[in-house]
Amino acid sequence: MRPEFYTVRKSDTLYSIALDQGLDYRDLAQWNGITDPAVISVGQILRLTAPATTVTTAPLQTAPGVQARPLGETPIAPGTAVAPPPAAAPASPPIVYGTAVAPPTAAAASPPVASSGSVVNQPKAVRAPYSDQVYAQLSAAKPDLAPKPDPQAAAGDGSDNVNWGWPASGSVINSYNESATLKGIGIAGKLGQPVVASAAGRVIFSGMGIRGFGKLIVIKHNNTFLSVYGHNNALLVKEGQNVSKGQKIAEMGSTDTDRVKLHFEIRRLGKPVDPVKLLPPA
Repeated sequence: MRPEFYTVRKSDTLYSIALDQGLDYRDLAQWNGITDPAVISVGQILRLTAPATTVTTAPLQTAPGVQARPLGETPIAPGTAVAPPPAAAPASPPIVYGTAVAPPTAAAASPPVASSGSVVNQPKAVRAPYSDQVYAQLSAAKPDLAPKPDPQAAAGDGSDNVNWGWPASGSVINSYNESATLKGIGIAGKLGQPVVASAAGRVIFSGMGIRGFGKLIVIKHNNTFLSVYGHNNALLVKEGQNVSKGQKIAEMGSTDTDRVKLHFEIRRLGKPVDPVKLLPPA
């Protein structure tokens, strides 16, 4: 279960916190009103879940002497005769011959209910792919509060049913180790060799910014699983881009490491698991 809050520690970045919690760093920035993902402080408390939208409705106000009515009905001024409410399914009254009968009156439309009494608290940050140019203009940007589509939503949020495939061809030179700094596997290869998406999903990170991974790509497959591709020489997909299983997303490299290889992780709810247990037999 993911905690609701996290306290920033030394050497943390917004990107590393998001990865460790299985989140999109742009969501994390939006929920916490952060306009520059590169600027967070030690001891800062970050919300790890979307804040609930709170609506507070002001009490119904009426003029002195005016009877309060339910929303959507016109207030009744003093001295106005009020007919009792009709009984359920009333029978038509008999007509006495010789008595004048007034023609029926059109029903008055109920006046619209004013919304000036409602106060809505919304997230303040803008959700946008990170770039120096974008965040330099955030002070003048209009917040985009629309939810971001998830290409895997149709498969069911949080589903564990991901059709995994190997992200690169080559021998496994580093096995999964719980005590390792980077908890995944290392796949040997040649400089420029294709790196492909292990499963369909949406790119939530493409760049550098998390120490130890070099040029990095992170793909979100659903609300449970992420896959991580590190040490690339070239990145071929952008944040927010949908990718299919087997699609080329990068070229293998040696950024932030001592040899050409792919560092590959599968994370469940942000926590690394052994990829070999989920991948098909090599």
